[in-house]
Amino acid sequence: MSETESAAAAAPPSPTTAAATERKPRRLRGHKKGAVTCCVASSARPGVVASAGEDGCICWFDLRTNDVLLTIEAANKPISSICFKPGNEDFVYASAGNEIFSFDVRMGPQSKPLQTYNYNRDEINQIAVSSKGFLAAADDSGDVKIVNTIQKCLYKRLREAHTSICSSVQFIPWRPWTAITGGLDSKLSAWDFSKGRTLFSIDYGSPELQNGSSSGSAGQCFNPAFVHSIAVPEEGILGGLYKVCAVARGDGAVDVVDLEYELAPAKSKGPRAATSTMSSKRTELGDGSSNQSQVKRIHLDYTMGGHTAAVSCVAFSAFGEKGKFLVSGGNDASVKIWDWSRGFSSETNSNAELVLDIDVKKKVNWLCTTTTDSDNLIVCDTSKVVKVYNFP
Repeated sequence: MSETESAAAAAPPSPTTAAATERKPRRLRGHKKGAVTCCVASSARPGVVASAGEDGCICWFDLRTNDVLLTIEAANKPISSICFKPGNEDFVYASAGNEIFSFDVRMGPQSKPLQTYNYNRDEINQIAVSSKGFLAAADDSGDVKIVNTIQKCLYKRLREAHTSICSSVQFIPWRPWTAITGGLDSKLSAWDFSKGRTLFSIDYGSPELQNGSSSGSAGQCFNPAFVHSIAVPEEGILGGLYKVCAVARGDGAVDVVDLEYELAPAKSKGPRAATSTMSSKRTELGDGSSNQSQVKRIHLDYTMGGHTAAVSCVAFSAFGEKGKFLVSGGNDASVKIWDWSRGFSSETNSNAELVLDIDVKKKVNWLCTTTTDSDNLIVCDTSKVVKVYNFP
């Protein structure tokens, strides 16, 4: 029996969630060969999605049609990550190997790189661009390079940000000098990148967190809690009530972390109460100012109908009330949609809830969401086809 099958057999059925549903997706064809590795949805142009793949191409799709709008042969090697320039989505950045390229999509299929950045010493796993023009690149050496794209120079080098592969990096929109990283050392770290210092770090591989997590006791104990992906929502989701990040873990769990709590000075947090992830899937931490516990982290695992293998990617929803849903994809060939904010609710016995479970047949590499005439979930898997699912 495979590891995934054994984990699935160990997982008890959840009475609050439906079985995985099979949905027939639309298929967007544009890539020539290999897997589609990543995608990003335009916020300025609803329904426009860019994807990149192992064929070294970047493809643009308009979900109102099935045809590819534009294909740029960006690199002669697989592209690992793409992102738009905030505020001007005519510009896109792509990483391939240890290099980063920028393109102006208005130049069409014959577009050549406007800039090439070659500061990373090892293969880049993810890139991100901030509203201030800083470009972050996380690589296999564990380093993160911060590039000033305005002055076109290396700004800061976060040396050995992680003791293993640094898999993910994101900027925090409401804190313009703060970045957050995750790695295969099972750590989530926040940085003041202007000074190159760590603001906080969570070690998901620590005995304290491993013992407090129910996922470690049934089928997932052989999968380390590597951090594979991080999602940070736009500022002001759900009326500005929550400033969080989501973490995709190698042990099949998804965590949602209250960033403002973690970034607050230690003296303002007060004594920490005992964690209670076993029963409520929430870590409740006292803030020292009242008798009520405040939920600062929620933990979504197989006992709630979650993943039975490593979670490869997470994203906050663009449809409906922005950020209300959290979408996760995994190596168990499933996509889960969670109503995560219920877990932060002050209502008694209010827990995060799995609202949709989609069997997508193949391992999920990346996903994003967008809205046009309908709400769309875009999935990149191990095939060369981009798949579009309607929600709900």
